[in-house]
Amino acid sequence: MLIAGMQKLSLLDYPGQMCAVVFVPFCNMNCVYCHNYHILKAGTPLLDESYVLDYLGKRKDVLSAVVVTGGEPTLQQGLETFIYCVKEMGYLVKLDTNGTKPEVVKELMGKGLIDYVAMDIKANEAKYSAIADAKIDMSAIRRSIFLLMNGDVPYEFRTTFAPQLSREDILDAAELIKGTPAYYLQQYRKRNDSDPEPHVPSYVNETADAVREKLGVCVVRGL
Repeated sequence: MLIAGMQKLSLLDYPGQMCAVVFVPFCNMNCVYCHNYHILKAGTPLLDESYVLDYLGKRKDVLSAVVVTGGEPTLQQGLETFIYCVKEMGYLVKLDTNGTKPEVVKELMGKGLIDYVAMDIKANEAKYSAIADAKIDMSAIRRSIFLLMNGDVPYEFRTTFAPQLSREDILDAAELIKGTPAYYLQQYRKRNDSDPEPHVPSYVNETADAVREKLGVCVVRGL
């Protein structure tokens, strides 16, 4: 599997677990707020997979989990083999995904290779392709949502509250995931001075309150 970077220790990326975070390059989206955009292009410097696996082997008495994120992990041909190696060491594995490859998610779930999934809900359907800056097959997104909500792997959905999205857009997006046990509304952060300003905290919190009335759950991150 191609690996563009590794965070050797995180207490935030896998709920309740001390984990390492492995970043893969390339994505089929180009989201307007992505902070990992530097690893999405061809020519991204890579880490040797054997180095990463060797590090994880040495740290398995300290760490309990590995998060595979990106970029978009489900685009990686070597993803299943890498996760198998990590699981053989005794780690829990969390997958971060944009949900565009439901067949990959289904395969990993069916083989018991992932223990937690975080799927991004980019926007409501009307703005999905604009926020992702790519042509999005919404049927694939819905299939991934269905797989998670009807499977036995713990999961969460999350949306970055980009300035291009309104409260009404977020409420519309929430319709896609009615019944979820976990939904996070994440504050957008500027990448540079020319980026639009984020929504003010009061607007984010009030939006989360409105989502909570609809879904029963919504936690704000990043304020």
